[in-house]
Amino acid sequence: MKLYRLSFLVITICLFSITARSQQQILFSISLKQTPFMELVSTIESQSSYKFYYDESHLDTLKIIVDVNEQPLSIVLEQALKHSSYNYAIDHQNRVYITQQQIVTSLPDGFLQNKEGREQEIASQPRKDGYSSPKNKKGISGSENKLFEIGYRTNALKSGNVRVSGYVRDAGNGEPVNRATIYIDDTKKGVATDQYGYYSLIIPTGNHILRISSIGMESTKRNVMVYESGKLDIEMKEYIPSLKEVVVSADRIANIASTNMGAQKITIKTIKQVPALLGEADVLRVVMALPGVTSAGESSTGLNVRGGSAYQNLTLFSDATIYNPSHFFGFFSAFNPDAVKDVELYKSSIPERFGGRLSSVLDISPREGNNKKFIVSGGIGPVTGRLTVEGPIDSGRTSFLMGGRSTYSNWVLKALTNEQYKNSSANFYDVNLHLSHKVNSNNSIYLTGYISTDGFRLNSDTSYKYNNQNFNIKWKHVFNNKLYGVIATGVDHYSFNNSSDFNPVNAYKFDFNINQLWGKVDFAYLPNNRHSFKFGISTLRYKLNAGTLSPFHSESLVQNKIVEPEQALESAVYIGDDFNITDNLSLSAGIRYSLFNYLGPKDVYQYLAGQPRETVSLIDTVSYRKGAGIVNYHGPEFRLSARYLLGSSASIKASYNTLRQYIQMLSNTTAISPTDIWKLSDQYVKPQLGDQFSLGVYKNFNSNVIETSIEVYYKRLQNVLDYKSGANLVLNQHIETDIMNTSGKAYGLEVMLKKNSGKLNGWISYTYSRVFLKTDDKLINEPTNKGEYYPSDFDKPHIFNFIGNYKFSHRYSMSININYSTGRPITLPIAQYYLGGSYRAYYSDRNEYRIPDYFRTDLSFNIEGNHKIKKLAHSSWTVGVYNLTSRKNPYSVYFVSRNGVLNGYKMSIFGNAIPFLTYNFKF
Repeated sequence: MKLYRLSFLVITICLFSITARSQQQILFSISLKQTPFMELVSTIESQSSYKFYYDESHLDTLKIIVDVNEQPLSIVLEQALKHSSYNYAIDHQNRVYITQQQIVTSLPDGFLQNKEGREQEIASQPRKDGYSSPKNKKGISGSENKLFEIGYRTNALKSGNVRVSGYVRDAGNGEPVNRATIYIDDTKKGVATDQYGYYSLIIPTGNHILRISSIGMESTKRNVMVYESGKLDIEMKEYIPSLKEVVVSADRIANIASTNMGAQKITIKTIKQVPALLGEADVLRVVMALPGVTSAGESSTGLNVRGGSAYQNLTLFSDATIYNPSHFFGFFSAFNPDAVKDVELYKSSIPERFGGRLSSVLDISPREGNNKKFIVSGGIGPVTGRLTVEGPIDSGRTSFLMGGRSTYSNWVLKALTNEQYKNSSANFYDVNLHLSHKVNSNNSIYLTGYISTDGFRLNSDTSYKYNNQNFNIKWKHVFNNKLYGVIATGVDHYSFNNSSDFNPVNAYKFDFNINQLWGKVDFAYLPNNRHSFKFGISTLRYKLNAGTLSPFHSESLVQNKIVEPEQALESAVYIGDDFNITDNLSLSAGIRYSLFNYLGPKDVYQYLAGQPRETVSLIDTVSYRKGAGIVNYHGPEFRLSARYLLGSSASIKASYNTLRQYIQMLSNTTAISPTDIWKLSDQYVKPQLGDQFSLGVYKNFNSNVIETSIEVYYKRLQNVLDYKSGANLVLNQHIETDIMNTSGKAYGLEVMLKKNSGKLNGWISYTYSRVFLKTDDKLINEPTNKGEYYPSDFDKPHIFNFIGNYKFSHRYSMSININYSTGRPITLPIAQYYLGGSYRAYYSDRNEYRIPDYFRTDLSFNIEGNHKIKKLAHSSWTVGVYNLTSRKNPYSVYFVSRNGVLNGYKMSIFGNAIPFLTYNFKF
């Protein structure tokens, strides 16, 4: 009965209400400054027949400014309510209604017809400045003034909860907007889109306002009338802030409301703002500026996360594994910035769908390409150039993006006076291809291809080449508005080789490669607003060519030598649930169960039981046929995190993760290099195990413009590989005799302060991090450091980073990057002794000393062209300096014995300031 009365009241108001424009206008001349709103009401009512209706308790503190001369009431109210959250409506009887809700003064056409309408214009009096709530700003889209009807009107009287789902896309290029927040204004509930821009929201029937926001996008809203479950696709515009404007949107509180810990998302816009070597925007160098992340040195893009080794990170590009994510010995990352959409780093609270690495997951999402118009973009720098083409196919149902990047650095080497450099050469390139096809509203297909290749030759002697190749295809299917899934399969390839023909007699070629064939199925089930289930299964087939040595040509005396290839199958199944227990307490719990099978054909060496693994204790060889199981490993990986809200702008979080890693890297360097050997777990090389506890406090200030966080963590490590003194890691048929298992522990503190908007934005981070290892292999005669803990090669106690961007105007901006870290540990010769007729060095305990601390400052200026919309091309210039202070940061310290004297040397990669100039274009 109440519903009928309410409907009757609404229809009555709508049918008898008209706008003030149809009235004979009364003009007012009023001048008030910082005056209570009620005084304006009294003035108007005393000079006219208008009568105001409002909630006095809400408006008793509202101060207004009005200065009009002979203007109608609508102009007076526009001025008075300009900086407030209130709207107004005037009916034919000169009644004025003031409310915070949008006032509908006529029914949409066909409201009483029995059909499913998609969108209707709202006949109301919106504020002329487009302001209808405290969170909205000027320039709202036309869609915000429409009523979107979901379902059939014949079901309008049904009550209860239904489900609305759809995609959020960029209005400019049609690409999906991932992690956008869709928030119901009246129920204060919301969800976030997935990596494909898809969302599914439980919502009560009736009229609601949906508010949509995302990092780098202009917040928008949709007025919806929900009758039953249905679909609503949403478009968002790229956010272009004014210099004085401060924008607060729902994505700014994601760091507070999410259960994720140790997770950071970086947009490509942020990446391009940070100064980089020779002006080339670098994905990985920006990640290194985050708390808890560092690198081995100047020429390494391998990440060390919370004290872990670079190979303990899983780097994914569109779900494809990238084994070497760098170009030119680590000077550049292997990802074309114009083909990257965003980057997410998981240090803890790692989602259940990821596994196989111990430290972190770096998930890089490619752009899908513009499905509305053709775009050509690129850039030219001192040693690199790039070009990207994208556009629609088949009337926007299909889009493509193809990009390439290459270097032309040899001219720089040839211009140097040093003969060693003049006779060297270096080149690299990478190519990206992405196709996205929308079959229908429930099915989409995605194809991604990626190739990167490097080659360099040092002093006309030794040549190095390495290569990444990846291809995959994905099919996303929406079963219904509660369940959808993604099926994906792909192939990954990584290889390197080095060769030398300087001495014809010793000329050689060395080759190594990894091939992966993988497939997986991921599902998301959203039964209600309190639960969000994820589950799936994956499998990965490894095939490693562990090393092949062959003569370079017929004159060479080098003998063929092959390390037996390795094969294995790694599979996993997982399930997880994001559970909103109460409005303040949320829990994310899941389990991933992984299984690893080491397979033949393979010859396995047997050693004396209980004796150290050495060639002298070798007693037998067991041969396994192709596909035969040699050894199996399996076990659960737990993922648990919780969040408790401490008000609207603060929260406390805790998490626990267990991880397993079945593939290791054999390397005697601290950075990923093109000569590193990968090794699968076998009966001697155990899987690496790790578990991590984390606790964090998060607080936002100044209406969420400033974010702060403090996280502490503790990690336990098992079966981490280390090497005996003098270990031979290349072409070693008995590699188990030169390695040893260690256990470890890592702990630390991470602090971050981030300013999201305004003329000055960026972040400051500080990390205190320690990581220690000890030899606990009982079959080692001489354990490292006598079996006591020693600092890992990646132990850097103090790390400080500052990223700052200052916008002088829409065309001119400046960016600065400051980085400091404690020097890496090293082992030094501290004495000498005479033995066997010669002097020999006596070394300190493992990693007892450190190289000098690292410090670098980079500065860049960005000059944009004018911002006229109707231009054939848009361009910008970036000029800057890398290593502004010309500090000679040591990459390594080494010793050379000359004439019986041991001399120490320090090698610096960049000992001088390096200026750069880059031109970027788009048309």
